[in-house]
Amino acid sequence: MRELTYYVAVTLDGFIAGPNGEFDFFLAEGDHRDAINARFNQTIPTQFSEALGIPTNGELFDTVLMGWNTYAVGLPAMPSPYRHLRQVVFTSRATDPTEGVEFVDGDPVATVRALKAEDGKGIWLCGGGALAAALADEIDRLVLKINPVLIGDGIPLFAGRGYAPKALERTATTAFESGVVLAEYARA
Repeated sequence: MRELTYYVAVTLDGFIAGPNGEFDFFLAEGDHRDAINARFNQTIPTQFSEALGIPTNGELFDTVLMGWNTYAVGLPAMPSPYRHLRQVVFTSRATDPTEGVEFVDGDPVATVRALKAEDGKGIWLCGGGALAAALADEIDRLVLKINPVLIGDGIPLFAGRGYAPKALERTATTAFESGVVLAEYARA
């Protein structure tokens, strides 16, 4: 069975973006960049990976899941941001068909369970926080790029989940000189 991995950058105070979707405070430069990009090259938007000469082939993922706000970050310039992956966007908005993107207006849990039952590689949950909260019980792996910054307010890692303790097991931690920490967890 395929695994769902929530792989995302996060601040020390638990936000994946600012109140208006800002993310320019995350460290783009530093010793963490090349190491993380080498391992998670499939999570780089196709347009950027092509420009940088970074291959997007890999064994981790063949599918990416996004909420509308995460998907909309690249619009209108990148209507199909991860052309090298199957792209599933959860939205209740009426959307025009976009080549390579599946828009789903339905239960994310049922959709993820159906995806997990299919043959293939892993499924990457790109964001956002509300979608992650809805899928919290389906997440098999949590990979956090913890950035050494506090922002005080914004979109939480799990937005609106409410009080629902869930234990995870730490599987790896890599600290970089830049201050970024790659922390990896699996279902306990």
